[in-house]
Amino acid sequence: MQGTLEGKRILVTQATEFMGPMLCDVFAEQGAEVVRDTSPLIAPEAAEAVVDAAGPIDVLVANLSIFAPGTPVAQVNETEWRTVFEALVDPLPRLVRAAMPGMQARGGGRILVMGSASALRGMKRASTYSAARGAQLAYVQAVGVELAGQNIQVNAIAQNFVDNPTYFPPEVQANPRFQERLTREVPLGRLVSAREDANFAAYLCSDAAACFVGQVFPVAGGWAT
Repeated sequence: MQGTLEGKRILVTQATEFMGPMLCDVFAEQGAEVVRDTSPLIAPEAAEAVVDAAGPIDVLVANLSIFAPGTPVAQVNETEWRTVFEALVDPLPRLVRAAMPGMQARGGGRILVMGSASALRGMKRASTYSAARGAQLAYVQAVGVELAGQNIQVNAIAQNFVDNPTYFPPEVQANPRFQERLTREVPLGRLVSAREDANFAAYLCSDAAACFVGQVFPVAGGWAT
């Protein structure tokens, strides 16, 4: 269905990373005015500056990413822990606080977090990354039920094995060991395409998805459900 986002202004953070490129393309195809921001969001004041610069928005898509460390748990140091949380967790409440007043004034809005299914299923050597992604999802669930009464729907996509340049670049996909892993671990037997994921995100940002509150939707080809 075309035009599901007609008339909506959507802010996508870190638009050149993770799912950003395809999200922006699909949202625009569906009629949205897309604000593509590429600012780093580590500094405490950065999120508010990004939202202010975007102007009035109907939808905030918190697309946050960082290279996932593969550190054994006994070797995880303070620097790794803080670096991952500073990139994935700390910007989220800042973005939400900054976007809320405008959405309240406009009578509602949508916030969608592009998260990870690593928070839904145990993975070796992923304690830092999984913990940060889990914090994102817990935040979405709590904030979703709190803001529902203000007509602000907050939800998340928890994804893995989705084609994207940050976590599954071409050199990874070309590796025979990775292809064997896909066949062994992912019931779908392939990566979810970036467009399949972005089409679902577009639906969650549309008026048709107004009934979802604090939901976490796995998109992982059956790897996590």
